[in-house]
Amino acid sequence: MLVYIKRNFALAMEGIIQNKMRSFLTALGIIFGVFAVIAMMAIGNGSQEAIKEQLELIGTNNIMITSIPPTDNGDDGEEEEGTTEKKEKKSYSPGLSIEDAESIQKILPNTEYVSLETSDDCRVIYQKKVINSRTLGVNNDFFKVNNLDVASGKMFTEYQVENGINVCILGANIAKKLFLGKDPIGQYVKSDHNVFKVIGVLDKKIISQENYDKLGLKNYGNLLFIPMKSFLLRIDDRKRIAGKDINKGNNDRKKVENYHQLDKIVVKVSESVDAESTASIIFNLLKRKHNDQIDFELDVPELLIKQQQDTQGTLNFVFAIIAGISLLVGGIGIMNIMLASVMERIKEIGLRRSIGATKEDIIYQFLLEAIGISLVGGLLGVGLGIVGAKVIASYAEIPTVISIWSIFLSFFIAVTVGVVFGILPAQKAAKQDPITALRRD
Repeated sequence: MLVYIKRNFALAMEGIIQNKMRSFLTALGIIFGVFAVIAMMAIGNGSQEAIKEQLELIGTNNIMITSIPPTDNGDDGEEEEGTTEKKEKKSYSPGLSIEDAESIQKILPNTEYVSLETSDDCRVIYQKKVINSRTLGVNNDFFKVNNLDVASGKMFTEYQVENGINVCILGANIAKKLFLGKDPIGQYVKSDHNVFKVIGVLDKKIISQENYDKLGLKNYGNLLFIPMKSFLLRIDDRKRIAGKDINKGNNDRKKVENYHQLDKIVVKVSESVDAESTASIIFNLLKRKHNDQIDFELDVPELLIKQQQDTQGTLNFVFAIIAGISLLVGGIGIMNIMLASVMERIKEIGLRRSIGATKEDIIYQFLLEAIGISLVGGLLGVGLGIVGAKVIASYAEIPTVISIWSIFLSFFIAVTVGVVFGILPAQKAAKQDPITALRRD
């Protein structure tokens, strides 16, 4: 049986080689169909990976509360020049604060972590090296919510957090720039006028800048982290009334300063199904505590990303249909060309039948010829698809991920198309009467 198939396959390959141009044009439909399958699946897989990366960045089941700093727009309740209208003076708001976080944790039993974050620009100094950065005041829940681990050293202890000890954790990038391969653990760095002992360095995460920008997150590798109490005592506590607030002159009357003690609170709930209802409770709680002033933004990023995931799933389905149509068109092309080939080669068919070839021999010859064209088209399509996906990723800035599964799938479909659309021409060739075929001019 193997020898039988091998002989017919050799005849089929001989037919393909003798008609190179026709065979290539026949294979074009398969080539572009396989290219479409691989390229579109690569785009779909890349988008899914980007979504997973975003979920990893924001964490799961998180509710993000971000302060809205006031703007210097002259909204001080006075009459504007040239108008007789008086703007409504806003109620006092204490701003986003640690007390808000404590209230959320006290009222909501389903909270796992409550991350606190506030920041300020700084210059980090070690020996003669100076780097412009930002200092973040955080609590230990901040690292858990953001899936951050230390590559060396350790996290803050509860004692250091509660007592505002001058210790810090460095981002991977800033540690590399400051210490140039030297072990930073136990060394001291200066952040403006404060000295902090380095107790840890964060593990480096390779994340695209696009995702940082899209989610409004910071690149934690470039920052310096200190306990929240240390930040409020030594860097800035915007809630605290200082001498500068009392001694403001008339010239500074209209200057608006950020009054929020915290820049961000992230609440992680135990179940994702609770996120939306919990967010509604938190919104009403903060609105009441801030005297009906909506000076904060509240987002449930996981819900937004899941909506994006559903949309991407629909797009992937559409891509699959388009790629399937391309392969279908390629299959129809194979069938049409093979039918035309049968009509051109009737005399050849009659000659083979007259010297002893059976109907099965003729079927195998033409069927294997169609499969051979599909195989060649599939191989060329796979190569074109891989190159095309790389080109799309480079020039269109669309993330692409080529999987082995997509290559095997597209190649299998190409061969299947050759079998399905090669059967009809092969049967038509086998049904030719040998005597009539030999008489054909």
